[in-house]
Amino acid sequence: MHIEDIASETLEALRARGTYRRMRVIDGPQAPRMQVDGREVLLFAGSNYLDLAHHPEVVEAAERAAHSYGCAAGGSRLINGNLTIHEALEEDLAKFFGTEASLTFSTGYMANVGVIAALVGSGDVVVSDALSHASIIDGCRLSRAETRVFPHGDVGALEETLREVAGRDRRVLLAIDGVYSMDGDIAPLAEMVPLAKRWGAMVLLDDAHGTGLIGPGGRGTAALCGVSDDIDIQLGTLGKSLGSFGAFVAGSHTLRDLLVNTARSFIFTCALAPPQVAAASAALRVAEREPWRREALAGNARGLRQGLEEHGISTAPSTTQIVPVTIGENEPTMAICERLLERGFYAQGIRYPSVPAGTARLRVTPMATHSKLEIRALVDAIAAEVAAQK
Repeated sequence: MHIEDIASETLEALRARGTYRRMRVIDGPQAPRMQVDGREVLLFAGSNYLDLAHHPEVVEAAERAAHSYGCAAGGSRLINGNLTIHEALEEDLAKFFGTEASLTFSTGYMANVGVIAALVGSGDVVVSDALSHASIIDGCRLSRAETRVFPHGDVGALEETLREVAGRDRRVLLAIDGVYSMDGDIAPLAEMVPLAKRWGAMVLLDDAHGTGLIGPGGRGTAALCGVSDDIDIQLGTLGKSLGSFGAFVAGSHTLRDLLVNTARSFIFTCALAPPQVAAASAALRVAEREPWRREALAGNARGLRQGLEEHGISTAPSTTQIVPVTIGENEPTMAICERLLERGFYAQGIRYPSVPAGTARLRVTPMATHSKLEIRALVDAIAAEVAAQK
């Protein structure tokens, strides 16, 4: 069959199911206000949570690195791409998280698929939450380990699963998110991590939406829950709160050495570009120096949740900067998303299959630098559209 026929058939089926996607055209720096499809709107659909992506210090660091090192590392880390600034950033990240070492990856997705496959394989077991990020799911598949999925956040089910798979002379890995990217809730790590340790499982924590934002000093959900010392592999991103691009894994020197030698998504790809690395280093410094950004973000998220609840709109189970407004079906959810754009607000609709069927929602993500008036205006607009939909 011709490629055009295959593509047309698949796209037709997507349109019929109401799951066809298109990319919006965004213009301007990532900021509270941007151009979306030619219209100026308030942005509530991004992950530049601390508004560091165009911070002058971050931009200047990227510019200096471009002049000093060029715009590309020029190869993989194991050949010619291991630059001094890569090593410096990794030292800074390890110091920030209180670990022996860290290692950067091109993306969070590549970090998860590389790390999971490096730790477990055929005959081993990965235990994972039902709402785990797609990169954890695909990492499990690529590892060829047995995957055991427990209901979202269910500590009792987790313990039962760990008991069933323990003690069979095989590796067991608990791979979980810190903050769940579609619901905005935090995993009950204070209960989950001790269970993993009790039953001999390694713990991988993907804290992409907690890094720099949550817990003491912004050190993430493990720090918030008091279990940092028992996390074997802490994974985070440079492309959200730290306003750059890429990802990292923090842990022991031995873990780093293992990943350098066996993680295929690290070995067989170009190193992060120097401007990205320098930007992440600068953003980490700013985030540590300016805790008001974390505080303002938490306040804006709290104000958003409380404002919607005053209108009778639930944002459960969110306790973070990711605030879901569940509509239900795909079509009305996307209709509200489009009408909000017309009102001057971009809050992206998320549909099945990205979320379970019947739980399509607006995924609203404020920034530290949105004003209280902007938050209130968004609340009123969402409330009006939800009321009109009923």
